[in-house]
Amino acid sequence: MNAVALGTVSRSGLIEATHYGHVAIADASGALVASAGDPYLMAFMRSSSKPLQALLVVQSGAADEFAFSQRELSICCASHCGSAEHVTTVRGILEKLDLTEDDLECGTHWPGDTDERNRLIRENAEPGPAHNNCSGKHAGMLAAARAMGVPTKGYSQREHPIQQAHIRNIRAVCDLAEDELVLGIDGCGVPTFGMPLRNMATGYARLVDPVGLDADTAAATGRIRAAMAAEPVMVSGRGSFNSELLSVAGDRVTCKGGAEGLFMLCVAGENVGIAVKQSDGGSRVQAPVVMQILTGMGVLDEAALARLEPFAAPRITNCHGTHVGDIESVLELG
Repeated sequence: MNAVALGTVSRSGLIEATHYGHVAIADASGALVASAGDPYLMAFMRSSSKPLQALLVVQSGAADEFAFSQRELSICCASHCGSAEHVTTVRGILEKLDLTEDDLECGTHWPGDTDERNRLIRENAEPGPAHNNCSGKHAGMLAAARAMGVPTKGYSQREHPIQQAHIRNIRAVCDLAEDELVLGIDGCGVPTFGMPLRNMATGYARLVDPVGLDADTAAATGRIRAAMAAEPVMVSGRGSFNSELLSVAGDRVTCKGGAEGLFMLCVAGENVGIAVKQSDGGSRVQAPVVMQILTGMGVLDEAALARLEPFAAPRITNCHGTHVGDIESVLELG
């Protein structure tokens, strides 16, 4: 698969593990600016597609009709950790729609947030659909269904008008012909989108440089990016690399992680999209690789670099808190 070394894990100077993968950096025309490994590797976009799926919340008129706050629009792009503030935000959207958690078709799982998980355990309570890390995306889909006047029931199914609209958006934004898009089923039950890494990067580049997109879609890209920058904690969770990068970069960098080792971002000014795919499906070297790319571009100022330093070369500590090893990027772009 032509994978290249992305990063290493060392202890006392001895490399214990090497993680391999692929990188594609493209502009809004689809031209490759730089790459490593195979930039045409086929992969599913998984949750990295959420900012592109959230475009429909704006395009459909739902964001205006239901007076979405920046926080509410941001959580439509989220893989959140199910914290109390995330759950409250999702439930607030549903209340505006005159719907309940029973209308969410994302399924249920325990929250990743420790405080919320412990609260549920103490109260002998079960998590609800709003705790699902995709519940914000699903709430946005319900809002779009309301605004478009289509049924809310079954909105997660491929043949539903909501999913058909997402498929059209993905093809347009990522510059894909009809036969170039592979459809799968994501963990939350909605379609997920398979395509070359280069096309993923192109789609993200168009979030900052909407070349070839109609006026409504171009306007929607700006609103989605602004919401994610304004409310970065809604996108992931406090202390996560995704939310911290959004927080320090403002509207210069828009980013979203996805399952199976994928991390996507775009850089305003440089007007490029970047896809980083760790082949083993993990994420251990994602942050150092992304930080190396952004540092090389000169995107982040000194204050931002200082705040993100723990992600640039994460330290490995033992049970005594002693620094015993490091996780580092070894990416070489061509």
